[in-house]
This record gives sequence, structure tokens and C-alpha cells, in this order.
Amino acid sequence: MTGLGLITAAGRGVKENWHRVTTSSAPSGVRKPPELHDLPCDFMYLVGDGVQESFDVGEQRLLDRFSQLAVLAAREAVADAGLLPSAWEGDRVAVVIGTANGGFVYQGEQQRVLLERGPRRVSPMTAALTTTNCAAASVCRDLRAVGPSFGLNTTCSSGTDAIGLARELLRAGLCDVAIAGGTESVCSRLLVAGMCKLKGLSTRRDDPAAACRPFDVDRDGFVIGEGAGILVLERPEHARARGARVRAQVVGYGASNDAYAPVAPHPEGAGAERALRAAMADARVCGADVGHVNAHGTSTPVNDLVESAMLHRVLGAHPLVTSTKAMTGHTLGAAGGIETAFAVLALQHQLVPPTANLESPDPRIAVETVRKEARPARLDCVVKTSLGFGGHNAALVLTRG
Repeated sequence: MTGLGLITAAGRGVKENWHRVTTSSAPSGVRKPPELHDLPCDFMYLVGDGVQESFDVGEQRLLDRFSQLAVLAAREAVADAGLLPSAWEGDRVAVVIGTANGGFVYQGEQQRVLLERGPRRVSPMTAALTTTNCAAASVCRDLRAVGPSFGLNTTCSSGTDAIGLARELLRAGLCDVAIAGGTESVCSRLLVAGMCKLKGLSTRRDDPAAACRPFDVDRDGFVIGEGAGILVLERPEHARARGARVRAQVVGYGASNDAYAPVAPHPEGAGAERALRAAMADARVCGADVGHVNAHGTSTPVNDLVESAMLHRVLGAHPLVTSTKAMTGHTLGAAGGIETAFAVLALQHQLVPPTANLESPDPRIAVETVRKEARPARLDCVVKTSLGFGGHNAALVLTRG
């Protein structure tokens, strides 16, 4: 892994994101957009201004916001890797980008146009800009990548699965470089209203900046966020040949499905455990090797209990566990990409970010959660876990470069 790109409510760029996630001291990215007015959860984590202005008018017409975020993160990741799209062999560059909802917001906008102004005013780009492959296709165009390309949707595991699939493409020799991760932007009244009915979102409207509190005894649900996390992976021979800096290595990947319920995880975390054990077997590591877990950690009462029990069962009590969602929000299909980037940075800096807003740890959670301050640690091997609607589970094992 040679490049990282991040754009979230915590900041724009890897450096700003890492500073804010490790200090938990910057102003919160939580906002109350007008689209969510009077809903039980009327707030979400939003990226700051300047996203659309990063593209010329012609590009804006061809890019829904979730694609814009992906392109910006991909540009940073490629530059961070020291690669020049103008000089690379584009047919040896793959792009795999996950998202849970794709152009859901754009689709809603065009639905309103249809109802209010009639079919003649609907954009001819509606079909092209609402599909889940749009972000991957947009990154391909922007970076002149003409190798294998996939838009992946495994809900909240999408970003993690995208990185796992990219690794498999590299191992199979189908590409030399893979640009992979996740992106999401769903400031949608319809989607949030549905999530509220599902009772998955926090309703802490009086203190939205502290509403997302993974592993806390007072947690009451997650808070949606937008953002993108894109990573550059390379075949080892390719990276060595050009003298690239290797940030980390993806040494294991596992995926599974609970086959249990549309939205609830398996109550014993059986599917998540299968994915993690598969990733560890792929990496040839044991629980004692893992020093840190960037957990899915959504801040929902059930998910945090199920996931933490599974982690304790598989890894024991020693790994330092954190969830960075209290700083970025739950970015759904983008979460795996963003949080894998944080796991890579933890390896590089030998520093585990704290779980922001974790004031009173739930006594039922047996794993060691990091809170208040970032904790220095000797890290040679870290894990990223993801659990998604539909029973999707994914896990990655990373080691130092």
C-alpha cells in the first residue's frame, strides 16, 4: 500500500484527518442540514465547503457528490503514492470503489423534477449518475485508468471489500496498481427518515456533536456521515522497481454473510467471526499478533456488543480497540476505505486514535477500548473489521511496510 487519500467531515486530506482523529480536539463536523429539519435525527457529519468548486462546470454535470468525493480522495492517494497518471500504463491500473447508496441523492432530486416539472425536464444523465459504479467510472476517467474496474456494493462493508478485491486482482497479476476504497454522500430526507423509523440513528438532538459514542454505556445509535477514503495498492515488484515508499501491506482478507437478517447482525457475531478468522488464516497470523483493531463500532447498542464480544473471542483482551466514527460519522459504504486508511496511519505512527465521546465505557464490553487520548503502542499487525446491512462482513489484516 503506497498511497492514501481522505476527505471526511474531520478534514480534507490525510494530514488534517489524522490530526483531528488522534486529538479529538477540533470542531465537530456535525451539521443540521435543512433537508433533515424536524426529523428525530436532524443532524449528520458533512464535509466542509469547496467540494463542488474543485471541478469545472462541465465536470460538475457529470459527477454526483459521492463521485466528486471519490475523485478528490483518489487524486490525493495517487499523488501520495508518487504516481503520475500521465506516465503510467493505464491498462495495468485497476479501480475498485465501494458505496452503499451511489447516486441516491441525485435520484431523489430528479424524482422531484419529474413530479414538479414533468418528464421533459428530467436530466438525460439520471441513469448514468445514480448507479453504484459511477464513482469507479469517474475515477477511471479522471486518472486515465483503463484496467479492470468495479463499483462494489456490500453496504457498510463496501470499502473494506473493495480493498480486499483489489488485493486479489494484484495477486492474480491482472494489474500492477489498484486504486481502491469507498465513498458515500447521502444527505437525503428519505433515507434518514427510514433510518429513524428503523431506530438505528441517535436522537441526541440537544448535543449532536457528542451523539456518536461507540462503546459508551449511553450510546443510542449512529450518525450518518459523508466522505471518501481511497488507497493505492501495488504489486510488490512494481513498488520496488520504482522505489516507492510502502506505507503498509494488506496480508489478509476475509468476507462472509450472516444469512440471518436484513439489518441486524447475527446475535453471536458468527458471520463477522468467520470473516475475521478467514482474514487471519490468509495472513497466517494469530490473535496474539494483532496489536490494534479499528472496529466497525457504529455506536448502536446491539452492534457494539456483538462486535466487541466477537473480537474478544477471536483475539483476546489485549488488542487496543478503537472506533473513529465519532469523528467522521458512519460513512456507510465509505467507512471501510476511510477506516483502513486510519489503520495504516496507526501502523505508521505507532499510535492508536482514541474513540471520541467515549466517556463511560459499557461494562459489558470486554475488549480494551482507547479513549480520551491517542495511545502510543508497538504495532506490527492491525485489523480492520466491517459489518453491513444484509449480513455482509469483511475484515483486513495489515502489517507494517
